Amino acid sequence: MPIRNRAQQWFHGINITFFILISIVTVIPLIYVLSVSVSSDSDIAHYGYSLIPKHISGMAYTYLVQTPKQLINAYVITMIVTVLGTVLSLVLTTSVAYVMTRKDYRYHRITTFYVFFTMIFNGGLVPTYMVVTKILHLQDTIFSLFLPYGVSAWFAMLMRGFLISLPFEIIESAKIDGASELRIFGGIIVPLSKPALATVGLFYALGYWNDWWLAMLYISDTNLVPLQYLLQSIMSNLEHLTSHMQAGLNINMDQIPGESARMAIAVLAIGPMMFVFPFFQKYIVKGLTLGAVKG
Repeated sequence: MPIRNRAQQWFHGINITFFILISIVTVIPLIYVLSVSVSSDSDIAHYGYSLIPKHISGMAYTYLVQTPKQLINAYVITMIVTVLGTVLSLVLTTSVAYVMTRKDYRYHRITTFYVFFTMIFNGGLVPTYMVVTKILHLQDTIFSLFLPYGVSAWFAMLMRGFLISLPFEIIESAKIDGASELRIFGGIIVPLSKPALATVGLFYALGYWNDWWLAMLYISDTNLVPLQYLLQSIMSNLEHLTSHMQAGLNINMDQIPGESARMAIAVLAIGPMMFVFPFFQKYIVKGLTLGAVKG
């Protein structure tokens, strides 16, 4: 065990205390959300938000799962979109980033500038909508939920920063041994890029999981509604009912949760991704920092 002087012991103690406080500040809002989601609206109105609910109530979750088939279908659609979208985005992003790092490729500078240019300027909403609906005819198909997000220019530049740190001699040695370009990319570059792939893949997965914008634009078939858009619609309905109650219409709000339902929606939306994040955490710091010097 290493011997520490008094200054190092103080620094170690302050360091641990600081990160314990940061952890507490980070966890408390999540506990608040979970606590409010299992509280009744009357308790929230009377006692306000509290870390420990006065009375446990499952009214908000009962309201949200009153149509379980629709909720399960939305979960399935979201999982399919997240998996397919993440795999497709990783393949396309890694391919583009790899091309930008190959100095023996004549157009690698032009390709890099093109990707960088799209980070500053893009086509806008109307041209994108016209391409998806009028040219590709993807409206009301599951492909419209992930193809428009196929490649992120920012993630491509992030991946380039990692790949450019790999020694070019590896590629030259593989070419001398007779490896094809596809073999070099799939058999050498991709296995060496696991930290960057895990980091970028997690960001893509979070983006696809949390997205409801594409569903609002391109989906009218109720069987293709993803989770986030379904929850967003439920929240809009609750706000609509609340506004009618305030307008004096005869609506029994005792059977309709308000604030607790909003928190329950947040729990249902973020729950699965919270279990996925720890499995990728060990790769994130390495994936973001490797290649940063040369990027």
